[in-house]
This record gives sequence, structure tokens and C-alpha cells, in this order.
Amino acid sequence: MKSNTRRHEAPMRVPAPEKASLRASGSADSKFDRLVYERVRLGIMSALAVNEPLTFNELKALFDVSDGNLSAHARKLEEAGYIECAKSFAGRRPKSEYRLTPAGRHALYRYLDHIEAVIKATRRS
Repeated sequence: MKSNTRRHEAPMRVPAPEKASLRASGSADSKFDRLVYERVRLGIMSALAVNEPLTFNELKALFDVSDGNLSAHARKLEEAGYIECAKSFAGRRPKSEYRLTPAGRHALYRYLDHIEAVIKATRRS
């Protein structure tokens, strides 16, 4: 008889770098931001950091995700204050344009600093 329960794999854990490594990168006070960590959300924030503004359809094409998936991730980032969405119409079609907020840019840079510190600490070991 087969069991209908799914096997859940433990999430990959990244070793936390030493505090000295974090201080060297200038981000000792930052925590690992799980909101930014997710692939699509990190992609949205990274794309907006270099290409503002981007429309919903442009983001959707960049990450090859469904409308619902992109919408859910964008909503989480909006709720956190990391991105802003301006809705308008182009003719009769709705148009959503996204921009990275200053808080979002800060969160992205803090996340990147943390990842750089992890990489440096890992290479030293």
C-alpha cells in the first residue's frame, strides 16, 4: 500500500559567517532577509535595481513565471515596502509599472553584502 504523504526535504542551510567577516563587509547589524532570498523576488528586485521602471509583462517575460506567481511575489514585496506599483491604462489595457523603493534598494544591498560575507567566509575555510 502506497503512502500519500510527501517527503519533505530539509531546506538547505547556509552557514552563518563569523561576525568579523560581517563587520569587514559593513553589515554586522543586518539579518538575512528571507523575503529577498526567494529566487523570483530576488530577481524582481535585482532587475528593478538596474532597469526602472519595468512593467508586469516585462518582469513576467524575464522570469518565465505565471501571472499569479509573479503577482503573489510582487504583492509580498509591495507589502514590505520594497517595491511600488503604479497602475494605469495604455488604451483600454491595464498597465502595471514597478519601481524599487529606497527601502527595497537598501534591503537588496544588505542581502548582497550578507551573501558576499558568506562567500568570503566559505572560501577562507
